[in-house]
Amino acid sequence: MKVIDERRRFALMLDYEFGRGTSSALPKSGLEFFYSRKSDRLKQVNHEGRLFAIIRPNGAIALTLYSSSVLVSSAAFLGNSVTVSDEAVEFVRRGKSVFCKFVTKVGKHVLPGGEVVVLDGRGSPIGVGRAKVAGIYMREFKAGVAVKVRGNQL
Repeated sequence: MKVIDERRRFALMLDYEFGRGTSSALPKSGLEFFYSRKSDRLKQVNHEGRLFAIIRPNGAIALTLYSSSVLVSSAAFLGNSVTVSDEAVEFVRRGKSVFCKFVTKVGKHVLPGGEVVVLDGRGSPIGVGRAKVAGIYMREFKAGVAVKVRGNQL
């Protein structure tokens, strides 16, 4: 027996990892939750047949480009964002890493190893990945990888 409903549990996980209020942008219906048969641990979340997020074994949430485009309407979620210059947009769309010299704006919750969404100059999500450098240093450094972008085919 589950003590808390699935959507509420996932909303709490989102708020914990990405900031309080992120779950306000979560779709009201259409979410499907998939659990491990062996451990009964939440493994994957889909929205209307599309992959929304994968829950890693350590409990961290790995977002997709689709889920980022849904959650970007939340101001709290934007604290986990990195905005890049126009010249880097096409490279990020192809799944290439973001280099520090192309970072124009960084959210206040960007930490090394943390999940971030990469935005273009207009605020549209163009990629998701893991930060390699703390957000406060991304704009200061002129060399090195800022965000390791995952494949954006999802």
